[in-house]
Amino acid sequence: MTRLMRIAFALCLAGSLAACQTSETDGTIRSNEPTPTEFTAFGDTFKGLQTIANVDFYASDQAMAEAKNQFRSANYGNAGAMFYKAVQLAPNDGVAWLGLAASSDRIHRFDLSDKAYKHALRLLGPTLEYQNNYGYSQLLRGNLQEARASFLKAYDIAPNDPTVKNNLELLSSSYKNIER
Repeated sequence: MTRLMRIAFALCLAGSLAACQTSETDGTIRSNEPTPTEFTAFGDTFKGLQTIANVDFYASDQAMAEAKNQFRSANYGNAGAMFYKAVQLAPNDGVAWLGLAASSDRIHRFDLSDKAYKHALRLLGPTLEYQNNYGYSQLLRGNLQEARASFLKAYDIAPNDPTVKNNLELLSSSYKNIER
């Protein structure tokens, strides 16, 4: 860099620094230049940055994908661990809580599934998936009356859903086995 270029660079730097002053008392920057909300590299306001909040990928997405794969492979302990990670990363994800509840049911950790179902119900409401899963949980525990009530709520939501029909048939066969 030539001497003339160094001098020009130093003058530009000095001019930039002179435009900003740091207050000794509170540490805030006072500037004679326009504020960042007036001019940015994205246009003349920060509105261009607001699209970042609309990104579809979240940290819990990877945990959810792995949890669902583990659940489909009947690795319910691993699925539960991954769903647990997902709810830690995204505590307001009702689907993750529902997955954690279903995984906990499959390994007979009903104490954990009860907590997860409470979170899922609060976040999702009494959806078809919630009613089916909660009813199945009650069926696994032998609480046939509660299972029936939940399955019937699911039936009211979607009477032609094959999972609802299958769960009602499972419940019916459970009643028949008790009567024998």
